[in-house]
Amino acid sequence: RNVETEKKVKSALTYPGVVAVVGILVLLLMVTFVLPAFTSLYSQMGTELPTPTRILIGLSDFFESWGLYVIGIFIIAVTALVIYMRTPMGRYHRDRIALKLPVIGRILLLSELSRACQTMSLLFKAGLPLPEIMNQATAAANNKLISNALADVQHDLIRGEGLSRPMTKNPLFLPMMVQMVSVGEETGKLDDTLATVSATYDTETDDRISAAIGMIQPVMTIAIGLVVGFIAVALVSSMYSLYGQIG
Repeated sequence: RNVETEKKVKSALTYPGVVAVVGILVLLLMVTFVLPAFTSLYSQMGTELPTPTRILIGLSDFFESWGLYVIGIFIIAVTALVIYMRTPMGRYHRDRIALKLPVIGRILLLSELSRACQTMSLLFKAGLPLPEIMNQATAAANNKLISNALADVQHDLIRGEGLSRPMTKNPLFLPMMVQMVSVGEETGKLDDTLATVSATYDTETDDRISAAIGMIQPVMTIAIGLVVGFIAVALVSSMYSLYGQIG
């Protein structure tokens, strides 16, 4: 179940990135290969170009002069970022930013809490002691902030504070989870209550992913449409201007 949820989360994160890259590539191809041909023709005719066309030609000239530098800087920046993200501090900052992202942050949090609850529930049923259960749940977390939060709970647990009380100290543990854990402690059915929380968060995660994809797709479609539309307007308006000059 967690593997399926992770795939859906990655899909929700990947789609807008892929669409954005395709849109940028289309724009670069237009300003690099298509517009220079029009520019040469317009300069020979002495035609005054419309504003959208001048903007695109300006972009074309910029990439012709500085394109290699821009690509080089981009590659260096991405490489440095990837290397930094592999360090403990980089991973912490990446996970911290991820949890604060609009829409996606909540999905990631729910997915991580579901994983933690499922891990703890299974280990409870296997008869492991609570400190060891928390240790395993901490190790299983994909997000560094969630891992640190679970480790803090484990430390307080060893000091005799129970499980639900330490969770109230960290807002990453959502109220429903804390309340259910408290009920599980009181009734002696932590494994069942944790399984219920995991299933609930899985369902909510799926719903939010579906809603996010449903929202992202039209937004990205509109964005790409605006870019393509701007290019089309620039080319068509310049052609009309050229025809008028010839006439």
